[in-house]
Amino acid sequence: MIRFDHVSIEYEKGKRVLDDISFEIRDGESVGLIGANGAGKSTVMKSLLGLIPHEGSITVDGLEVYKENLSQVRKKLGLVLQNSDNQMFMPTVLEDIMFGLLNYGMSREEAEKKADGILSKLGLEDLKYRHNHKLSGGEKRMAAIATVLAMEPDAVLMDEPTSALDPYNRRIIIDTIRGMNITKIITSHDLDMIMDTCSRVILLSGGRVAADGDADVILRDKELLESKRLELPLSLQTR
Repeated sequence: MIRFDHVSIEYEKGKRVLDDISFEIRDGESVGLIGANGAGKSTVMKSLLGLIPHEGSITVDGLEVYKENLSQVRKKLGLVLQNSDNQMFMPTVLEDIMFGLLNYGMSREEAEKKADGILSKLGLEDLKYRHNHKLSGGEKRMAAIATVLAMEPDAVLMDEPTSALDPYNRRIIIDTIRGMNITKIITSHDLDMIMDTCSRVILLSGGRVAADGDADVILRDKELLESKRLELPLSLQTR
């Protein structure tokens, strides 16, 4: 589904943010992308969407990520931003969900039917006509997920999906992610959430892949995590 082949990215001359990284993500996998601040997690997400130039090869479902293919690549990927305020810009939840559908040529009637379907699937029917500026943080995060899933992407990219949420809304987001039968790449410092939602972890450090494998194995490796400026998930820490 997604392939990085010897990819390097420089923001400044001689300073690589990603340094010759390679990995593959198969269709249907749930992968946690973890690492300390500055490890390169956000850069991976941006490069997948073709937002920054890169050396090496990035492919999404067989399509090379470069200028001529970007519209096709981006149709295959749905991005849920960390700050939902940057994603929800229409007056109501319904209008936000319909926005992308209408831009893809769907009729208003078809778009609303699609919006109703995704709201029902996520149990968000009561948000349909709610104004975005009146939603709670958890409601807004769920609405943002709805806008992405309505577009039926082949893979969803999620940037810190549980950040700044209370325990109740955090659990709702985790349960929603687990229920998505779709390829998922999730960046987060919430390693308990990664353990709950991902079967595989890619650990980045200094722009390189420091570990790649079974989530349960990597997230229990105290020595490895601490060497990369991370800590064990809270659920595994002994008091």
